[in-house]
Formats: sequence, structure tokens, C-alpha cells
Amino acid sequence: MASPPPPASSNSSVEIRKPDRLNALTGLRTFAAVNIVLFHFSNPDWFHFKAHFALPLVHWVPELNLAPVVNAGYASVSFFILLSGYVLAYNYGKRARDRQLDTVRFYKARFTRLYPIYLLSLLLAWRNLPGEYASHTHGMFLAGMILAPLLLQGWIPEIATFLNTPAWTMSAESFYYFLFPWVVRIRRPDRPEPIVARLGIIWAIGLVPGILYILLNPDGIPHPDRYSYGPWLQALKFTPLPHLASFVFGVVLAQLDELIPRASRRRFVLGVFGFAAIFFLLWLGSAVPYALVHDGLLMPMFGCIILGLSGDNPLSHLLGIRPLVFIGEASYCLYLLHFNFWNLIHDTHILDHLGLARFDPWISYAILIALALLALHFIEKPAQRRLRNWMHA
Repeated sequence: MASPPPPASSNSSVEIRKPDRLNALTGLRTFAAVNIVLFHFSNPDWFHFKAHFALPLVHWVPELNLAPVVNAGYASVSFFILLSGYVLAYNYGKRARDRQLDTVRFYKARFTRLYPIYLLSLLLAWRNLPGEYASHTHGMFLAGMILAPLLLQGWIPEIATFLNTPAWTMSAESFYYFLFPWVVRIRRPDRPEPIVARLGIIWAIGLVPGILYILLNPDGIPHPDRYSYGPWLQALKFTPLPHLASFVFGVVLAQLDELIPRASRRRFVLGVFGFAAIFFLLWLGSAVPYALVHDGLLMPMFGCIILGLSGDNPLSHLLGIRPLVFIGEASYCLYLLHFNFWNLIHDTHILDHLGLARFDPWISYAILIALALLALHFIEKPAQRRLRNWMHA
């Protein structure tokens, strides 16, 4: 019996082959990030498309109703969290199980990836300081000022969205990154059935916070929806622990991915099913409790989509086209900076000055994407390179 490989040190000569790029998932990130932008800065009814065709004896009205998808744009955040666990495990899983993952170096690499744009988002949010000061007690304002730069504000629901609303997810992700080197070392079974069982257990655990909120209704809100506010609902939506199951689900999903051939037709079927099932659940609208959709319900469907797009099939080819991948690479910048850039565009009235206001909000969406691409190539990547060299990451 061969002995297990020795742990790799920081100066190990072991050469690690990087897994193949999953371009279709990068392409899907484009739609997920844009959907979050539309969720925050549009009317979902704009995306209920109808076309009228009048023929002799026939009046046909084909329609495409994407309003439920936009109205549930918050679900894209859950997708990003699950996807982050999957992508990390896809890239580091085998290395970690072979004890070749340098934990300190991993932390440094994650910091260089996460923090430059996160810091930029806080700096660009300085205009929000008076509003934050007016809406919080002095103690909470001070806590926000201290904890936000440290990626810790997400642990206090009242200040989880301090300065920049999407930044709470970075507070959560930093916690998940801290746990990842231990979670990813979970032994991988040789058969898919035990992994599927694990995923089912994780999903069930992930549903517990939402179910408890529905049963106990601690905020006393009759029918919670995206516009509802309550301290317990804030905790459910914006703190790390309720979303931890999604991240772990993604990590374990990567183990299942290793057992399914890339060219398997099963992947295509899973992908199509995942998209169809999510659309159906969102189409049901308020019939599905908001607290469940926001936290955990869509995990299996997201998993099906990810497995489908990680394969070699028409679905992955469609979402892996270059324009989608090009924009998808900037999805982190678009997600984290879209509030900053939106406020900058409209507070300066630049569209009015240029005579382009009549094209708003559509031109604003295009500008947000362009600015995100600029941030990626002129801020995030250069800063990441310098930090990695400096920190030996």
C-alpha cells in the first residue's frame, strides 16, 4: 500500500496542476450580478414582455415573464455564496485532502482577492456617512466605523449593511474563507449516493433558520416580503450563520462533481432541470414563503445548475461564450460597487448634463457594467498582484 503524500510546506517543490476553467459558471455570474442590480434599481414589471400578433381569426399574445426572477434578485446572493464554496473546493479540494494546502497562503490569497475592491467600496461610500450617523445610535455608528473595515459588521444585524448595502456578504464570506481549509478536508466517498445524502442533510439544516422565522414570526410581520423590515428578519438576511449552509453545500457539491464525467448527459439534464425548477418556484410568488426563498430553499436547484454548467454540453457552451465570460469576470466588482456607482451617476446628474437622461435607467446599467470592468482591470487585478508579491501569497 502506498503511503500518503507528505504535507506541503510553503516552499514545497510539488507542482500543482490547476483544474480547468469553468467558463459557463463565469458567464452565469454575469446574469446573477445583473439580476441583483435590477433587483435594487428597477421595477420588476418592466421585465414582463408581451408581443401582440393579429392574424385573420387569430390573436396571439406570446409573453416572457421575467418579473418573478428580478423580484427575487436577492436569491442571486445565495447563489454567489454557494458558488464560492463550490469554486474554492473545485480548485483546492484535492490539494486539501492530500494535505498539500498551505492554509496561511490560502488566507493571504483570499485577502488579496477580496479586500482591494471591498476597501474601494467603503471609500466611495463616504457620502453615506451623514445618513448612517443620523440612523444609528452613537455606539452603533462607532461600531460600524470600526467593524466595517475589519469585515466584521455582518455579525451585528443593525449595522450589517453599514455604508454599502452589499458589503455584508464580504463579512460573511471572510468567515467562510476562514472555515474553508477545515471544511474542505471532509473525506470524499467513492460513490455519489453518500454525497447526495450529505447534501440533503446540509440543505435541511439550511432551511432551519427560515422555518423557525416563519413559525415564530418574531417580528410580527403578517406576510414578510422583500420590502419588510424587522430586527430578526435583518439577522436572517444579512448575518453569516444563516447562509453558512449554502457555502458548505457548495463545498460538498464539488465532491459530487468529481464523480460525474464532464461529458455526461446527466449534467445537461440537471442544468435544464435546475433552471426550470427555480423559475417555477419564483413564478409561484408569494405562495412560497419569502424567508425560505431568501435562505436555503433553492440550494438543490442551484446545485443542479452548477453541475450542469461544469460539464461539456450545449448549456455550458451557451453560457460560456466570450462576452458573458468577459463581463462575468467583473461580477464581484459589479456586485460590490453597484450602489456606489449608481449613487455617483445620479448624485452628480451627469446624465442630465450630457443630455442622456432620457435613456435612463438602461444607460445607467450599461455604465455600471463598464465601470465594473474598469475597476477589475485597473484596480482589482493590479492591487491583487502587488499585494500577493508583498505578502508572498
